[in-house]
This record gives sequence, structure tokens and C-alpha cells, in this order.
Amino acid sequence: MKNLWIKMFAAIMLLAGNVNAQQTGKTKTTALNFIFEKGTPGPAQNFTGRAWNVGLVANDTVYNTVVGNVYFEPGARSNWHIHPAGQILMITDGKGFHQIKGQAKKMLKKGDIVECPPNVAHWHGASAETGMLQLYILPKTEKGIVTWLQKVTDEEYAKN
Repeated sequence: MKNLWIKMFAAIMLLAGNVNAQQTGKTKTTALNFIFEKGTPGPAQNFTGRAWNVGLVANDTVYNTVVGNVYFEPGARSNWHIHPAGQILMITDGKGFHQIKGQAKKMLKKGDIVECPPNVAHWHGASAETGMLQLYILPKTEKGIVTWLQKVTDEEYAKN
């Protein structure tokens, strides 16, 4: 547990320091401050547009928590999905959206924290003009990680 808290504290300290990180890959990302490496592309069956993921804390039977970072290119978004124990998002740069099924879409910006309730369909992603960086925390992974659902339609994405 101590190691997990050390990693989380280090991530928060990096955020507070507004660290400029290196650009990786071919996508223009200079407008955002990367704290962690860009990671690997998310699977096309789970995302519209390009999203990149890097795991920071792997799941195990001690912490039962997953922590990672996602970069959504402008216009990119996740499919609708469900986390059995919920999800916490920390927006570290850029602009984007989050929506819980049946509720209005909400704007996200640097510094926002979102609590996605357990077993509730939701999606998140970047705005059309600006990419978004987010840390995600998946607690109580013994309950499961994620169930991917249908794509967010262009109409759902564009709706206010």
C-alpha cells in the first residue's frame, strides 16, 4: 500500500509543478503538458479517434487498484462502458467531456475530478478542438475492471 501512495503522491506533485514532458509519437501534442509517456494506442473497437494509454500501477491482489494515464487526441472518445467498482478520473490537461447515460454531457478541464459510479454506463473523451490528458483510478478490481459497450455516436458526442 505504501508503494501505491508514493506513486500517487509523486504524480500529484508532478501535476502541481506543471512539468513539461517530452512529446512522443508522431501526433502533435505540444499544446498539452505530458507528465507520463504517451503509451500505446487504445483498441479501435473501444475508442472513436485515437486514444493512448499507459499503465502506471498494475493490478495485483495486494492493492486491487489500477492506475493509468490516457491521452485523447482532439475528437477522440471512449465507447460507453461500465466499471463494476466505479472509476475516478483526474484531468491533468486539455479539455474534454464526460457523460453518464441518461444525463447531460459535462465539460472537463485541467484540475477536474470525476467520480464515475459503479455499474453505470458512461463515456469520456477530448473536445473536438483540444486533446485531453487524464489519470484514471480503478478501485476494488476484484469486482472486475471494465465492460465495453457500444460506440458513442457522432450525434451523442455533438449534443449539448
